[in-house]
Amino acid sequence: MDPNGSSDEKSESRIYIGNLDLRITEAALIKMFSPFGKIITEDFLWHTRGRKRGEPRGFAFIQYSNKEEARLAKEKMHGRLACGRPLVVRVSSDKYLVEPADNSSKGVGEATKTSVSGTSSGQTSRSSKIAAIKNKLKALEEEGYSAKKQKQEADTSINRR
Repeated sequence: MDPNGSSDEKSESRIYIGNLDLRITEAALIKMFSPFGKIITEDFLWHTRGRKRGEPRGFAFIQYSNKEEARLAKEKMHGRLACGRPLVVRVSSDKYLVEPADNSSKGVGEATKTSVSGTSSGQTSRSSKIAAIKNKLKALEEEGYSAKKQKQEADTSINRR
């Protein structure tokens, strides 16, 4: 990033917290993660449009004052239950290329549809990321189209009676 490495330090001291129950508030999140170090910033994400506008998105980011505090928070909180759900805690600088475990809504063969070609460092190139997003959008559009078509067919058969 920049020559003195402060951007790398910043990303290594920032953690992602996922699988948050919608009942968890910003204050509760800060209270859960403050024992591990000095929290510099906290980004609690909300839906900004659509029918879920104003509701929590289920994940957040916390910036600690150094990377050791972030690593400690990850070690202690990853997998810990909060409102009955196991938290997913990652250091933001860690690169994960993992599909969500819940592929139940996908058809057979669609679970690993997106292909990723990494560079020698293990990171995904920009064009690969774009291709993966396009594939995901296409799959979602097809899924939505087939559900809409089934609903129309069901409505038509009801109207014929």
